[in-house]
Amino acid sequence: MPVFDLRGKRIGKVERLMIDKLTGQIAYAILSFGGFLGIGEDQYPIPWSMLTYNEKPDGFQVDITEEELKNAPKIVPGENWEQTTRTRNQDVYDYWEVRYYWIVGSDIP
Repeated sequence: MPVFDLRGKRIGKVERLMIDKLTGQIAYAILSFGGFLGIGEDQYPIPWSMLTYNEKPDGFQVDITEEELKNAPKIVPGENWEQTTRTRNQDVYDYWEVRYYWIVGSDIP
């Protein structure tokens, strides 16, 4: 599924979704940015709550600047993000300053 910035420019795609085994909720989406024909793409875990589906264009929109993305937690080639942990999730959610999906009804971000 393609990902667009707020101006409608295609900036990447959702590669896959990571599901929290304990809650059954989507922990985050793995987004691919850059590269050419799938080569050299960088992959970033982005909290699911940051993505908004938009019919026109048919894809997700996200309010992310290039600078934010450059400094964001990134998946290093060969690193296993399939086995997500709370610590790893917390690092991603803290960076993006997004409320933790696993804490319901709390004042914690």
